[in-house]
Amino acid sequence: MALTGRTALLAALGSLPVGILAPSWTGMIAVNTPLLLAILCDYALAAPVRQLHFTRSGDTTVRLGDSAEVLLTVVNPSRRRLRAHLRDAWPPSSWFPGTGQAASRHRLDVPPGERRRVTTSLRPTRRGDRRAEQITVRSYGPLGLAARQGSHRAPWKVRVLPPFTSRKHLPSRLARLRELDGRTSVLTRGEGTEFDSLRAYVPGDDTRSIDWRATARQSAVAVRTWRPERDRHILIVLDTGRTSAGRVGDVPRLDASMDAALLLTALATRAGDRVDLLAHDRRVRAQVRGRGAGDVLPAMVDALAPLEPELVETDARGLSAAALTHAPRRSLIVLLTSLDAAPVAEGLLPVLPRLTQRHTVLLAAVRDPHIEEMAAARGTVDAIYDAAAGAEAQAERRRTADQLQRHGVVVVDATPDSLAPSLADAYLALKAAGRL
Repeated sequence: MALTGRTALLAALGSLPVGILAPSWTGMIAVNTPLLLAILCDYALAAPVRQLHFTRSGDTTVRLGDSAEVLLTVVNPSRRRLRAHLRDAWPPSSWFPGTGQAASRHRLDVPPGERRRVTTSLRPTRRGDRRAEQITVRSYGPLGLAARQGSHRAPWKVRVLPPFTSRKHLPSRLARLRELDGRTSVLTRGEGTEFDSLRAYVPGDDTRSIDWRATARQSAVAVRTWRPERDRHILIVLDTGRTSAGRVGDVPRLDASMDAALLLTALATRAGDRVDLLAHDRRVRAQVRGRGAGDVLPAMVDALAPLEPELVETDARGLSAAALTHAPRRSLIVLLTSLDAAPVAEGLLPVLPRLTQRHTVLLAAVRDPHIEEMAAARGTVDAIYDAAAGAEAQAERRRTADQLQRHGVVVVDATPDSLAPSLADAYLALKAAGRL
């Protein structure tokens, strides 16, 4: 049983005259006994909570930053009218801070044998799966003095997907891809190394593209046209070890890497290439293999949604072995990891020859813009020390990148906001140079 504020108010109003005019136990009992009887009657007339039935429907996925609506249907099979307050509990990260209490509470008025539907709007603040907790119902009597209270469970899961904020860069990169294919009217001809077709020579064409055999068979000079290679295999390897847990600004490194992986996947599938995903630290955390062009991006978004950094050192040998297993033939391996000197020198460099021997390796890392601000600081003694520390960190990062480049690795080092477009540009440059 739960008593309401109305009950406490009536008890206080009834006891106040007795306490002032004729304070005695007899007077208190005389006043509160009718109130007690009213409370018991009200409790008896309240609709039972245990007999209620609950079913859910609505959204099962939502992008981070968007809203999801989950519908809860309440069925009252009893013969009493249900007047109730309902709390639909979800994890705290299902709403913005301070808004969860208002969003999760609902008022119900369900006649006997009928049903009503309430809507809980979620606005998640983190990726991953959000599961519904208990449904708590407080059923009031007609007088509003007492209530029955009970809890139910109606399982439901909403998967919060990565936001894919770099999607805005996709149209410009697709335009560049069309230029490489030679399908857009630009000053330069389509680049690439895969033979496409023959056409008549026009002034300004590269004379090295003249096909002399075809020219000999016809009266006009014929030139070859080229296009970037298609149907190449791209393996995106996501490092989910401890370095991916670090936050750069307000974004974890892992989230910035995910965003870059999604933009690269969208671009590469439009270019006719096959894309797979491997997330690894000490074991495989997620993978997407063998999906068609129309299915790979949704599958990758779904696989990345529940992924969280693991506070362990990444096993570079295990990562290399898993990458070679997923890419048995020549591929472009895109490694999204850090450029910290110690993990690269002790973990990645010893196993790098196994990857570069058969594959083209592209490493993309998130750079902290705060380091650049520190290196440019001047004016005070503390700022000078900060500048020295920032310059040393930058020099160490450049040395690490130079070591990787000497092993034939293409390095992309960019801030969280520019990592995705920079990685897409590096992919297009490799495609134009015929290095895939």
